[in-house]
Amino acid sequence: MKVTLLILPIFLFAACLSSCNSTRPTTNETGSSTNENQESENESNEDENEMKLKLEIKDYEFDVTLEENDASHELVEMARNEQITINFEDYGGFEKVGPLGRSLTTDNTRITTKPGDIVLYQGNQIVMFYGSNTWSYTMLGHVDDLTYWEEALGDDDVVATFTLLE
Repeated sequence: MKVTLLILPIFLFAACLSSCNSTRPTTNETGSSTNENQESENESNEDENEMKLKLEIKDYEFDVTLEENDASHELVEMARNEQITINFEDYGGFEKVGPLGRSLTTDNTRITTKPGDIVLYQGNQIVMFYGSNTWSYTMLGHVDDLTYWEEALGDDDVVATFTLLE
């Protein structure tokens, strides 16, 4: 019994010490916490690491944020060498489809697209959606701001140019 009474306070003291080692953020010289700085650094690094292209259709320009996959990397490499111009045909009243002129690596999954999605179909066709469809595609990216998206695509065939966003 005496041993138990001696061990109990030691155990409680050790438990208090371990709980005092908190994970509260520390404050640096500027008064902001190091956790906040790390989070904002991570966010800015993510923004810097995002792959983006500029898409021009008629007199409209759109920024496209690309997915992190082999096909998107290959598309960026193509755009590094020269602008990519594709003649798109309207298909089904919900998408524009155009030949890329070469095949990219596919990683097809069944997805339901939404307006602004840009996908790879059959490895060598680029599809830009202004409606929705469920099919097996490789997701390439998404238009950041859909303002004037439907006006740019219109009802007819269009010519679109992809360049690196600078």
